[in-house]
Amino acid sequence: MSNSNLQFADVVEPQARAKVAFAPYAQSPLHDFGLPAKARRPDGSCGVWMNELALLGYVIVRGDAQDPAFVRAVKSVLGIALPTVPGTVTPFANGVALWQAPDEWLLVCARSARQACIAGLEAALADMHAQVVDNSGGLTMVYLTGAQQVTLLRHVGVYDFETLGPGRLASTVCGKATITVFRHDDKGIFLIFRRSFADYIWRLLSKTARPYGLGIAALEHSTAHPVLRLV
Repeated sequence: MSNSNLQFADVVEPQARAKVAFAPYAQSPLHDFGLPAKARRPDGSCGVWMNELALLGYVIVRGDAQDPAFVRAVKSVLGIALPTVPGTVTPFANGVALWQAPDEWLLVCARSARQACIAGLEAALADMHAQVVDNSGGLTMVYLTGAQQVTLLRHVGVYDFETLGPGRLASTVCGKATITVFRHDDKGIFLIFRRSFADYIWRLLSKTARPYGLGIAALEHSTAHPVLRLV
């Protein structure tokens, strides 16, 4: 009997301790690269500067852009009409809306604003044939800047990155991974990709950038920039 009690305690007590100690937290997929400690303000010493915008909110919205009720409902939450021109990006109060397909958009926002955004959209679209999906755990973003930013992307992708102007996006490949690239201005390019490919893409970009000089950019909060204000 005592042996049975000891065996039961051996099983139950560690489980109880584990429940008390369990404290989940979010971590960047590039955490092990120690990017914050290496970051510095970009200057002319490197041709390519890059860093991750870690742990943002990524929300997918699906619906009929030809339905005035859908358009009004989304606008009541975001303050903007979703972009309907293929390959375009529209800023809104808490981030940017990226056109993905005629009936699909990706909203990038601060992680702290994610829940309110999702709740507002779900309430506004409750009676419509529409969908709101939180994909924040599946994506991350890297910012590229510097004189050789486009040259770097030429090495790793097949898209004509020179044609990517401000307010435009493209879905393409980077090595063996699919990425979405977009610009807000001429200073830099944002790359969005799946978390599971983060290590691969970061290593590919880092290796390719070496001949031009690679720096880890300190990303400064900018209230005038719809993406960098999310830092």
